[in-house]
Amino acid sequence: MSPELISILVLVVVFVIATTRSVNMGALAFAAAFAVGELVADLDADGIFAGFPGDLFVVLVGVTYLFAIARANGTTDWLVHASIRLVRGRVALIPWVMFALTGALTAIGAVSPAAVAIVAPIALSFAARYGISPLLMGAMVVHGAQGGGFSPISIYGTIVNGIVEREHLPGNAVFLFLASLIVNLVIAGVMFVLFGGLKLWAQGAVPLDEAHGATGTPDRRDAPADGTGTGTAPSSGTARSGTAVAARPETPDTTRLTPARVATLTALVALVVAVLVFDLDAGLTSITLAVILSAAWPQDSRTAVGQIAWTTVLLICGVLTYVGVLDQMGTIKWAGEGVGGIGVPLLAAVLLCYIGAIVSAFASSVGIMGALIPLAVPFLAQGEIGAVGMVAALAVSATVVDVSPFSTNGALVLAAAPDVDRERFFRQLMIYGGIVVAVVPAVVWLVMVVPGFG
Repeated sequence: MSPELISILVLVVVFVIATTRSVNMGALAFAAAFAVGELVADLDADGIFAGFPGDLFVVLVGVTYLFAIARANGTTDWLVHASIRLVRGRVALIPWVMFALTGALTAIGAVSPAAVAIVAPIALSFAARYGISPLLMGAMVVHGAQGGGFSPISIYGTIVNGIVEREHLPGNAVFLFLASLIVNLVIAGVMFVLFGGLKLWAQGAVPLDEAHGATGTPDRRDAPADGTGTGTAPSSGTARSGTAVAARPETPDTTRLTPARVATLTALVALVVAVLVFDLDAGLTSITLAVILSAAWPQDSRTAVGQIAWTTVLLICGVLTYVGVLDQMGTIKWAGEGVGGIGVPLLAAVLLCYIGAIVSAFASSVGIMGALIPLAVPFLAQGEIGAVGMVAALAVSATVVDVSPFSTNGALVLAAAPDVDRERFFRQLMIYGGIVVAVVPAVVWLVMVVPGFG
């Protein structure tokens, strides 16, 4: 049995054990990376750790740390109320606002994970407050980011168009952009219908007095660090009087801008500017801002470190470390070359789309596109497959699956969701990502490749 096949079978075993025994998949993946790396791939510890996603580790820790502070001091509640006011109380419009916001950020040059890191915590805090499905809101954020991700001035767009030019293939930057935008827009629409969007629309608008906090929204700093409590403000004084005097004065006004909230909003704006304008790392920037806020208002941030999504960090980093071992072993290239050698161009095209989707669900979308498009060159040169449609299909297949909890975007959504059962939410994202992997490559192949565009 070839080393490549052994590494794939071990990955299957990791999935089965994690699913049936409720063991953290990241811990299993670290063990698998050690075993396969040492015994099969002849890698030393440095070679195994070469695949550890240090940048993603810092992004997950930094972003969840910063937004844990924002939740503790009521900044996210203030943003929720501001969003409600913006759409005149229509909660059903908020998922589309988040879709458009992340799409605009990536279209003008933000890296997709950076846009998701900025928007997802706000969007999911809103979802938790108003009973919107976190799966729906998370999908809207990720698909919005991917919808704008291939504009001619975007990161993904310039990378793919550059690869096409380097490989001397016919290209169409507008077709690539519109293909990704339309596919993600359609998926977002389907998610909106299936996961409660129509019910939200039928409910109409939230009363503006409720949106402005007149109903006494509880402050999140009183919720337990594990997110399992109700978040009800303590009613000190009620026991002494025996009446309902009550807790209302104890409930902070989440519509008022306190100094801590102003500072936190300034930090969030600084994060956006640092990432989009100065091209600074989102993880390092967010953790620096979080430390500054912690030092200035320690009472608001004393539980924030405990609210960092450590189980998610372990899971994602473990799986991606194993994928790094697969990459060093040549397993990914082995699979791609095997498909590229098939004598039937249309069959090879759909299989390449599926390889791009499956691998990208666990690894870098840009890296996969950079590997698969050159692999497609030999049979594209035969003239039986349209290059423009094939490149677009590969690009969409490799990025639309970023809703997977093992991808950077999906991991950010999983880590950012407050007050959820994370294991259940993880399974939902994994199932949804699996459906996207199973369905979308075939659909984009049928629509973009079979007609022979380009």
